[in-house]
This record gives sequence, C-alpha cells and structure tokens, in this order.
Amino acid sequence: MARAGLTPARIIAAAADLADADGFDTVSMSAVARRFEVRDASLYAHVRSLHDLRSGVAVLSLAELADQVSAALAGRAGRDALVAFANAYRLYALKHPGRYASTQMTLEPDVAEQSAARRHADMTRAILRAYALSEPDETDAVRLLHATFHGYVLLERGGGFSHGTRSSAASWDSALNALHFTLGHWPSS
Repeated sequence: MARAGLTPARIIAAAADLADADGFDTVSMSAVARRFEVRDASLYAHVRSLHDLRSGVAVLSLAELADQVSAALAGRAGRDALVAFANAYRLYALKHPGRYASTQMTLEPDVAEQSAARRHADMTRAILRAYALSEPDETDAVRLLHATFHGYVLLERGGGFSHGTRSSAASWDSALNALHFTLGHWPSS
C-alpha cells in the first residue's frame, strides 16, 4: 500500500502547488515530503530525483497552459486568435507563477518530445497563418511573440510596471495591437 496515497501524479501536483505558493526554485523533495507528512525517502519510490520532480512540474504546466490556450483559440483567427492566445498565456502566468516558471525549464529531449511543448509551437504557428509569413520570417515571428509575452509577464509580475498611472492591462492591449500591426507589415527577409 502506498504511504499517504503517494503516486507520481499526486507528488507532481503537490510540487506544482508548492511552486505557485513559494516559487519554482523552492521545489525540493523535502518541501514536497513535508506536504505529505512523510520522509523524503518515501518520495523516491515514485519520483527518481529532484530533476525528475521539477521536469514533471514543467510537463504538467505545459499541458495545462496548452489546454487553456487551445480552448481560448477555438474558432478564432487573425487578430482575434493573437489576442486570445496572448491573454490565455498571460492569465496562466499570472495565476500560476511557479508553474509558469517551470515551463521555461530546459527538458531532456525525450521528455520535451512527449510534452505539450510541440502543441505550443503548433498553436503559435497556427495563429501566424493569418499573416502569411514564410520561413525564416515565421520562425522570427514565433520568437518575437514568445519574447514579448514572456518578457511582459516577467516585468508585470516583478512590479516593473507599477511606477506609472497607466495600467499594465492597458499597455498589454497596446502591445497586442502593435504586434498585430507588426505581423501584418512584416519586413520580408
């Protein structure tokens, strides 16, 4: 019988909750074991290492984020799809800061291949179809979107936009309008 009902899925979910509460960098075997009121060694029967635990949180988070973005994109195209994608991304990052931080973890190639990372790339490229970009412009646009979304969320969460009177949400909307314009007027390589 598993102690405290321990399963890999429950351990990873507890680690994800811990990441959201205290930060992804605080996730440790000891911290998760305390949540279950067991010894660290009890976890190793279900999760091989701290690296595997953190990778599990990243895989879980990538799947959650992909599900939310996919639901937001349903039936949308062009600017509407761009805005829906961006807003779902931002909302997830703000509601789940530790989980979101885990999505930036470099995964082993076999783990990454089985994760939702490919779904993220496919959805990003799908919203770019409306802008009719060819390679290498499409790859550059994917990178611009990721850099913009990720950078904005990090600055917003860190209080980087708290110094002015304009809300960060209003600036976010302006940034999305600028991205839409930029994608529609992309300078061809």
